[in-house]
Amino acid sequence: MRFSLVMVTGGRTTEVAEFMEGLCAQSFQDFELIVVQQNTDDRLADIVARFEGKFPLRVIRSLPRQINHSRNVGTAVASGEILAFPDDDCIYPPDLLRQVDESFRAPGGTGVDVLSGIAVSPSGDIGSGRWHERPGPISVKTVWTSAIEFNLFIRRSLYEQIGGFDRGMGLGTPFASGDAQDLILLAMRAGGVAVYDPRLRVTHPDKRLTPVAVERAYVYGAGVGFVLRKHRMPLSVCLTFLLRPLGGAIVSLLRRRRLNARYYWLTFRGRLSGLAATRSLDVSPPSEQAAEACVPN
Repeated sequence: MRFSLVMVTGGRTTEVAEFMEGLCAQSFQDFELIVVQQNTDDRLADIVARFEGKFPLRVIRSLPRQINHSRNVGTAVASGEILAFPDDDCIYPPDLLRQVDESFRAPGGTGVDVLSGIAVSPSGDIGSGRWHERPGPISVKTVWTSAIEFNLFIRRSLYEQIGGFDRGMGLGTPFASGDAQDLILLAMRAGGVAVYDPRLRVTHPDKRLTPVAVERAYVYGAGVGFVLRKHRMPLSVCLTFLLRPLGGAIVSLLRRRRLNARYYWLTFRGRLSGLAATRSLDVSPPSEQAAEACVPN
């Protein structure tokens, strides 16, 4: 098996069926889908029955509703060489898995251990945040604009080596974002090669500056701040992540855009709280960054 797609879902039905329809249309069919449902009912039963036999499909249940715990539960039963973690409201374009497979197999690509792409909205516009413009190896400076969980592919052997996703992070915890960046940084510290390719695009609703985004802004900001602290990022990087939302809040207030101002203010407060988090941290700073680290050794 080439790919194991581990999708955690809770509450959605129509979107899950749409994702599975997209899998049926893939030009590369060597994959399995592992659905890790956080539902307490059987709302997915009819959908699963509709797609059984069209591709390898397994459904397991995982509670409590904590996304990284559930991802790790799903990967524990995966058999694919490469793992992916699609959201339950995203869509894979028909050639995505073929493109990813070719990238891992390409001359010089045998050393690629992690591959990431970008998010696009249903209208085709770039979505879900800021994105690095150029493809290439991911660094500690570009990882913040080069990765998102639902468009991330990693060799299963490396994923298991680094212990998978941090179960103390992700939706369902106080640190609800930064999962992809944390995983990539851990992979790089273990000697893995991470590459970013903006030609790899996954469709996902763009929820920036919406009421949903405002509701989650604090815990999402806390996730980013926590990853900055956990990996001892340079002070200059930390300040950038604090000053940008603070400036956005001030500008939005001056323009009387209250929703935007609240989003940026909560993001700023969340990132600050993440940087001050007291949860046990066990990642040492890279030697070239130690002198300028956010958190002293």
